[in-house]
Amino acid sequence: MAKKQSLFSAVLGTRPPISTRATATAVTKSESIPHPSSLHHHGRSSHPSMAEKLAAGRTLVLDVDDGLLLPSSSSPFPYFMLVALEAGGYLRGLVLLLLYPIIFCVGRDSDAAVRLMAMAAFSGLRAGPFLAGRAVLPKWLMEDVATEGFETMRMSGRRVCVARKLPRLMVEGFLREYLGAEAVVGKEMKVLWGFYTGLMEDQDKVVLEEEEKIMLEGNDAVGFSGSLQFLQHPLARCCKNVYLVTRDDRATWKALTRSRYPKALVFHDGRLAFRPTAGSTAMFMWLPFGVALGVARLAIALTVPYRYSTPILASTGMSWRLKEGERPPLLGADGEPGRPRGQLYVCNHRTLIDPVYISVALDRPVRAVSYSLSRFSDLLSPIGRTVRLARDRVVDAGIMGRLLDSGDLLVVSPEGTTCREPYLLRFSPLFAELSDDVVPVGLATEMGMFYATTAGGLKFLDSLYYMVNPRMCYTVQFLERVSTSAVKERKVPSTDMANLVQRKMGDALGYGCTMFNRKDKYLMLAGNDGKCSIAPAAVRS
Repeated sequence: MAKKQSLFSAVLGTRPPISTRATATAVTKSESIPHPSSLHHHGRSSHPSMAEKLAAGRTLVLDVDDGLLLPSSSSPFPYFMLVALEAGGYLRGLVLLLLYPIIFCVGRDSDAAVRLMAMAAFSGLRAGPFLAGRAVLPKWLMEDVATEGFETMRMSGRRVCVARKLPRLMVEGFLREYLGAEAVVGKEMKVLWGFYTGLMEDQDKVVLEEEEKIMLEGNDAVGFSGSLQFLQHPLARCCKNVYLVTRDDRATWKALTRSRYPKALVFHDGRLAFRPTAGSTAMFMWLPFGVALGVARLAIALTVPYRYSTPILASTGMSWRLKEGERPPLLGADGEPGRPRGQLYVCNHRTLIDPVYISVALDRPVRAVSYSLSRFSDLLSPIGRTVRLARDRVVDAGIMGRLLDSGDLLVVSPEGTTCREPYLLRFSPLFAELSDDVVPVGLATEMGMFYATTAGGLKFLDSLYYMVNPRMCYTVQFLERVSTSAVKERKVPSTDMANLVQRKMGDALGYGCTMFNRKDKYLMLAGNDGKCSIAPAAVRS
């Protein structure tokens, strides 16, 4: 009874001592506290939980750390490590890793530990649009969202999210864009002379504004958390009801599945392909060896013929597989006996190395076209026959038409940019106007440590990042030939044909089809349209 009375007093405005054992209860200003045996457990799905009933149509003050995210993500260390590595570089990330023993000793999620991690991750970074919070962190935060916390948030009316540990700029973009939060309250990073100092301060102005809004709404808000510390927050004291989840209930929470994401997570940036916990940052020990291995792999790929280099590279962890073991015929349906016309292969775009593995699967050299490719990446290309396009429909059609007329096997990625997630971007319809038939090729990649693509980083290092991975695998899948002659005969619009090929490829790969394009990706991840200033090169024979 003493513990219940302590909770009741907390909502009324006095600060209770923090108990060492969380107690599940709905704390109400005007009603007696219900007995724990009458509370709903989130593991049951037959009836809506008490939190969902309380939050239905009302303002919800949600504790992000202990009411939305899974208990396994209670330590914010991985998020700060992502900021340190992606925004500050590997040296800053190494400094944060070396500080982990101190962080562990003071408590991994304590206020002192959070401030130390923020100092290491942010100190000296240039202030401005925080791209890591918009482009990198949402993927990892979304994977940590609990189904139970999401359902409670979905049932509410106005959503006010309280981040007690992570700074506001690390979570605000994710909470507003993907979960529909109307307001985000959290600590601010101090700025001096245009740079982050690494120090955090409370966001008092926003807290006061939200308090006023809650009072104007009739003081009918409900709070939701899994920690007694949430009761000390000013907004928690403005709530008519506060629902606290037991530690045992939180232990049964499940991650939100991709199919239930409120908004498809199609784009994200950053080089790391794994969650950088303190125990998984053996990456720093791997890097020196990985760089040497990557250089060796690259040398083999550039100098040794495919039939010999493929098994050698596979022994180093750089493998590929041909799904169903099928290779299509090399000539198109309109081939001529004297001078056969080339074949057009249409693939989804995973990395810059896509044409290389199509060439390996065909055991024939191919010509690849690209909208933007750095000179350095072109030099590192094992096929050595990349042609730049001009992003001009007439010019590009002429370039690819001449390549096909010369009998080349031409590989084109109509998405126009890479996509990491299991989605296909909108297919540009130009390819459907170039030939009487096309061969769709589905590509899938598996990388365990580094992504070989970037929107806001140094793109000329993409191929090297792929080579540095300990293990990686490409899957190549040739689909049935699709006749596009109806487009030339003006019976079918080229856009409809492009959508048809996209659907066939999506069905084969199990990927979702979207209407996003290159511009959408770069505006979201890098704040620009993604155009390259390099002029297209002439077609090389």
